[in-house]
Amino acid sequence: MSELETFRTEVRAWLEENCPRFSVDFVESWHDHPLLVKAFVEKLRAGRERACKESGTQVPVIFTAHSVPEHTITAGDPYEAQSKDTARLVACEAGLSPEDWTFAFQSQGMSGGAWLGPTVEAKIRELKERGHREVFIQPIGFVCDHVEVLYDIDIGFKQFAEKEGMRLWRAESLNDSPALTSALAAIVRSRMHASSAHP
Repeated sequence: MSELETFRTEVRAWLEENCPRFSVDFVESWHDHPLLVKAFVEKLRAGRERACKESGTQVPVIFTAHSVPEHTITAGDPYEAQSKDTARLVACEAGLSPEDWTFAFQSQGMSGGAWLGPTVEAKIRELKERGHREVFIQPIGFVCDHVEVLYDIDIGFKQFAEKEGMRLWRAESLNDSPALTSALAAIVRSRMHASSAHP
């Protein structure tokens, strides 16, 4: 049994014992929901347009998601594929060419074993070697501001880029994005409809 399946089993068992009148419905995934993609595209276009205007060049994009231990992926977790799929969908909807964007995992942990890469630092250096002096990051693995965005990107990666002689911008987080709210509402409505059709 995977960690996710174990978690779900434990949640259902706890509810059955403590709140028998309640049930829980797990959404398998929504990484490719059109309204989620729209929300990210809106933030990408607004931020990158500003970066391109300030720099006078077409700034390449690094899409990021939080890294996880590689063993979770080899155990069957679809997280890596889904994160990259979200990035691809956002890039396509935003009209980016394959040369305009890349993908990296950020905020690798300190526990033993390998974590998913490549790292943001490696991708910044790669862009530098290709002649770029600017980079734009969109953390598509996150929907709101928190430490991995406000510190890891806004401070850590920005300082790293500066040491490499590069300038870094970031897309705003979705936070209270109307498109994100609409996505969540649409998912809940679809699950409620499915539940009422199959009680």
